[in-house]
Amino acid sequence: MLSSVPHPSFALRLASFYAALFLTLGVQLPFLPLWLAAKGLDAGAIGIVLSVPMVVRVAAIPLATRSADRHDALRVAMVIASALSLIGYGAMGFAEGAVAITIAFALASVFYAPLMPLSDAYALRGLAALGRAYGPVRLWGSAAFIAGSLGAGLLLDVLPARDLIWLVVAALAITAAAACALSPLASHASRPADRMSSARDLLRNKALLAAVVAASLIQASHAVYYGFSALGWEAAGLDGGAIGALWALAVLAEIALFAVSGRLPLAPTTLIMLGAAGAVIRWGAMAFDPPPALLPPLQCLHALSFGATHLGTVGFIARAAPADFGATAQGYLAVALGLVMAAAMGISGVLYARWGSLAYGAMAAVAAAGGLFALAAHRLTGDKT
Repeated sequence: MLSSVPHPSFALRLASFYAALFLTLGVQLPFLPLWLAAKGLDAGAIGIVLSVPMVVRVAAIPLATRSADRHDALRVAMVIASALSLIGYGAMGFAEGAVAITIAFALASVFYAPLMPLSDAYALRGLAALGRAYGPVRLWGSAAFIAGSLGAGLLLDVLPARDLIWLVVAALAITAAAACALSPLASHASRPADRMSSARDLLRNKALLAAVVAASLIQASHAVYYGFSALGWEAAGLDGGAIGALWALAVLAEIALFAVSGRLPLAPTTLIMLGAAGAVIRWGAMAFDPPPALLPPLQCLHALSFGATHLGTVGFIARAAPADFGATAQGYLAVALGLVMAAAMGISGVLYARWGSLAYGAMAAVAAAGGLFALAAHRLTGDKT
């Protein structure tokens, strides 16, 4: 029988897994479009391919997370998802033509998309048993993201663009190995009927729903930044090194918050409200096309707009969802985030094309709406801090 307390090396193994998983993201997010272009896809086809994960996640994530909870098999689900993601991306590397690449990417995304909510559910359950905070472990993922994007950028100077996919495959191989090394979690003994009841209770929890809506809106308010900040800064005369440094500074600010998060006496809903406030200030200032000297402090607000929102949301879910139903709750969050972000990305393109940097003003309004939902969750839970 498994001990109720995870192995002492649990946090170290989990940090290694997060690092490997975000190393993959650091390579894939900036450079997959370059690989698709090198494979001969035009802008329209690239847009279709990149939309695949947003569609697939709606079905794949709830199916995977509910199954992991039903069978009390978080670690096993992570191992299987990592291994099949590796196979899927490997097949994608050999695919030729837009149709074949899209099909391969869709199949790979079926297994890759659930990895993040499964990982967070596994982390929150195991770290709670150890009495450890989530942020100081999760920060290694953010650090690895920077390493992956910078490393892949350097390799791009010596590696043909058609071979970039193999960097993603190599990172996924490390991720699969790190998943196999994860420590088992203690089993829960709740009955299937209890698990079904918990699933229904999650959807009836008004405070949880308010927190999920709040997080979705605040995170979606980053759409203009994710899609068009580099273009705007380049048009303002910043070179690639400066743009890369600004993006890295934002992630470093996020890491700093994660590092101290275990010592912050703040309720999860308070963190989400701070995230909304940081986003409103950040995007409100960006709407006025600030001079380059103001961009570094504005980028440091990423610690609030993304970091505090993320920490508050996972903390709220850990508190609101039953311990053996954490993956399902994380799955609901991931789907909500994906749908709202997809809508925001589509709208942001229209807004930026017409209004330029003023589009950030709309994102500030979205974040403010998220703050109102966070306030509702705060009041529903009766949080004091």
